[in-house]
Amino acid sequence: MRKSDKKRSSSLLAAAIALVVAATTGPATADGPGPNHRTTLGYAADGPTADTGPKDTDGPSDTDGPNDTGGRSDTGGPNDTGGRSDEPGVEPTPERAPTSEVSWLSFPGGAFAVDSLGHTVRYRACDGDTGRVADPDMRVAAGVASGAVVVEGTAYRYRVPLVGRSEGTLEVIQRHRPPTTLTGVVVTSPQPPTDPVAGARLFPLSGQLARVVADASLNPAGATVRDLSGRYGDQQVSVNGSLRPKAASVIKLWILVELLRRVDCGQVSLDDGVLVTPADVVGGTGQLQFETFPQVVTLYRLARYLIKYSDNVAANVLITYLGGFAPVNALIDSMNQRSTILARRMLDSAAAQRGEENYTSPDDVVSLLGAVWDGEVLTPASRDLMIGFMREQTLNTKIPAALPPGVPVAHKTGDLPDASHDVGYYLIPGTETAVAFLTAGPMATGDETVRRMARTVYDFLVTPSGGAVEE
Repeated sequence: MRKSDKKRSSSLLAAAIALVVAATTGPATADGPGPNHRTTLGYAADGPTADTGPKDTDGPSDTDGPNDTGGRSDTGGPNDTGGRSDEPGVEPTPERAPTSEVSWLSFPGGAFAVDSLGHTVRYRACDGDTGRVADPDMRVAAGVASGAVVVEGTAYRYRVPLVGRSEGTLEVIQRHRPPTTLTGVVVTSPQPPTDPVAGARLFPLSGQLARVVADASLNPAGATVRDLSGRYGDQQVSVNGSLRPKAASVIKLWILVELLRRVDCGQVSLDDGVLVTPADVVGGTGQLQFETFPQVVTLYRLARYLIKYSDNVAANVLITYLGGFAPVNALIDSMNQRSTILARRMLDSAAAQRGEENYTSPDDVVSLLGAVWDGEVLTPASRDLMIGFMREQTLNTKIPAALPPGVPVAHKTGDLPDASHDVGYYLIPGTETAVAFLTAGPMATGDETVRRMARTVYDFLVTPSGGAVEE
């Protein structure tokens, strides 16, 4: 995290401490809307090595191909901004940052989400969750959404730009209490670059990735890449960023973030223990299945195993501990990640056969990874813990296998018979990058496609002729 991010996080934390809002809980998610809301709306929400070693599977699934691969974007995708010039020696002209239909205001422990097209908002923070609330009187002008809603006697008056990295405000008004004003950074997907000229140097990567995707005849594939270092102006590029395959174990990242968000809110401690019984034991990947139960397992060990071993027992126990699918889907909804949903537990074949499946997209994954990195959804301590778990990943047949030995990465894999993914961070000093490589179709060829995409990004980042700038 950059120093400016840390300074901003500290100032926002001080503001959030003063916030006391008696908002009710009851998110509108896959489990249904909460019961206590005035108006809620739910949303359906080169040279790779041989592929050996354990697979990150959450169990058998139907193998008749992907269930919704979503619309494919052109090779540059909607994120290809920054104005190109075909004249030699002419720098690209920086363009005005694009507006988005959805944006969310980030503050410690929470988010205020705005959908300017649907005229809905959602407040979700340490002190409560309004669910998705309709605001038919929302005003949208000059790239700013503004309005006010009242939920259970608490008013939320907002002014949220629809341009990422801008500053927005939220005023919380309760009876018999002085109003509390929160200010914070606005997050969109994608975030606009901080430097469009530097960002334009990343655009050739999308063409290189598009060739890899085009060659993957058996595997619909998508990739999204975001510069986190500033070397490329924090630019994001994607190829088929809206591809929506089954999420497999990549969904475990959202489970972890929801747990760590509660730690940041002071609601739970990672030292707390959870009773795990023989009924909780499932197969697939993980280590807990080989232990003796019942036993009490700390939240810290569950969280670590969830990522390090992609532990399916840990995932299911944490889903139950957090309150089911609804809280995780509420987190997803509060960040306006519309392609992602948690709809079944790990190894629940019966649910999969009923059509209850977990989904995500490359753009949604990088939206989450970027928000974590920038301190917009977790505190720096929880952010570092999460990335530390990802650095310990033991399933290393994709991104790490495609890169030279010793390249620092933090990642999370996902495998099903008809899906193969690897997502995370390249932690090359001075060129830190968030990546999401997702595929549908046969897992074996999907693994190879992921490795090719991973190596393509690495070569671009470390080879000056590939687009990097010599220091």
